[in-house]
Amino acid sequence: MTATAISTPKAPAAVGPYSQAVSTGEGAGSTVYVSGQIPLDPATGTLVDGDIQAQAERVLTSVGEILAAAGLGYEHVVKTTVLLADINDFVPVNEVYSRFFTGPVLPARAAFQVAALPKGAGVEIEAVAVRP
Repeated sequence: MTATAISTPKAPAAVGPYSQAVSTGEGAGSTVYVSGQIPLDPATGTLVDGDIQAQAERVLTSVGEILAAAGLGYEHVVKTTVLLADINDFVPVNEVYSRFFTGPVLPARAAFQVAALPKGAGVEIEAVAVRP
């Protein structure tokens, strides 16, 4: 296996020593691991303005841009992890999430409340996709 970093300026730069995503190959069945995305404006690197739904929208848009840079889309995602600063945001984040993941087979998912997220974000989402 050869790991390859995936990167796009259409999503926020990593805020630490990690890649936006890592691909395990180009062939069918290889995987792309999208690092947790927080609601940062890709141009400024600052948190987006707005409520938790605006944050979730930015996060999932970033996930989509990274997937696109890998030649994939939301329909290729098989697993996500949703981290919330406040579990009470579960329902409003789900409302946004359901607009991005609409296929006949939805990704497996876990959602957790955490003590804090980087830069004071309200939501962070990571994803795993599989190449067809």
